[in-house]
Amino acid sequence: MRICTERTMGITAEEVLAEIGPVQDILDAHDGIVNVIDTSGGIIMMSLDGGCVGCSSTPMTAMQIYYSLKKLDTVNDVVFVNGELPEYMRTFIDQKMADEEKDEGEIV
Repeated sequence: MRICTERTMGITAEEVLAEIGPVQDILDAHDGIVNVIDTSGGIIMMSLDGGCVGCSSTPMTAMQIYYSLKKLDTVNDVVFVNGELPEYMRTFIDQKMADEEKDEGEIV
């Protein structure tokens, strides 16, 4: 019997950073920094620092990161400790993902 340990092991900070790769390329061009604080229990605690502080695009960047990370089986939640992701945007993405899951396999 083979036991899948991926779900119990969670995700590392390095894996989080690798998953947000395309966003990181844009952040690099603007001196933005993704700071992964903790990944315990599949709950990613992070902040957007450097050029992201005070930038009007930070909520959109946080939304892109949230969406890409929430797709992973090993991620239970993503928390931006400095409030970079407004609650209404989090709710929008959660609803979008629920709709995608419901429509999965449907021929449109």
